[in-house]
Amino acid sequence: MFERNRTYARVLGALFLSCAALAATVPARADATLDRVKAAVQKSLGSDAQVKSVEKTPLPGIYEIDLGTQILYSDAQGRYLLVGDLVDAHTRQSLTQARLAELNKIDFNTLPLNDAIKYVKGDGSRKIAVFADPNCPYCKRFEEALKSSSVTNVTVYTFLFPVLAPDSAAKSKAIWCAPDRLKAWHAWMLDQQLPAQAGNCSTPLEQNLALGRRLNVTGTPTIFLTDGRRLPGALTATQLAQVLGTGK
Repeated sequence: MFERNRTYARVLGALFLSCAALAATVPARADATLDRVKAAVQKSLGSDAQVKSVEKTPLPGIYEIDLGTQILYSDAQGRYLLVGDLVDAHTRQSLTQARLAELNKIDFNTLPLNDAIKYVKGDGSRKIAVFADPNCPYCKRFEEALKSSSVTNVTVYTFLFPVLAPDSAAKSKAIWCAPDRLKAWHAWMLDQQLPAQAGNCSTPLEQNLALGRRLNVTGTPTIFLTDGRRLPGALTATQLAQVLGTGK
């Protein structure tokens, strides 16, 4: 009896080790498949785009291709690419947009806020960061929305992001080097009045441009919430109040 129990123990032990070894190899095989898909898609796209990551989708044999600012879908060979939204027919939710929002989240606490123009309205308890170009009409519309009485208790950090026109950098420098840069920013964005004399100082413009590239900022205004989500485009006062009020 004792010998038979020892035999059972050896068999069970061997079975346990075999299962553990099998479990350990599954992630490796899954990772290898994703690596092969990534390499195949990158080869197909060439230098036109950089594949950041590849993940499985709910559809068998279809993979999510993260390009940073866009998501594509591919077969396992990387030959066929699908462009557009993947939608859950039951919930009517765009899985593509949800994934983009998740992939492009940032850590708000790592933003170099000293490189931004700070505007405090009310008690400033809610915070947002904005990448804006002085020549951006939608940024001006957003500044008007911030002035609305429906938008309260917010601190806005505006990163000057001169990308739209040849004189965007000059205007940004003039505003940043003004004695009161917040006043100069509002004077230009709301009243089209630049500082009378162009100041001369060191600016964070190059750092802001590099930061925007790292964060995949492709347009202005781009707004970041403290939970890391981004809101591309100018929000109306009503939309901004709703976002700040509900946290959604």
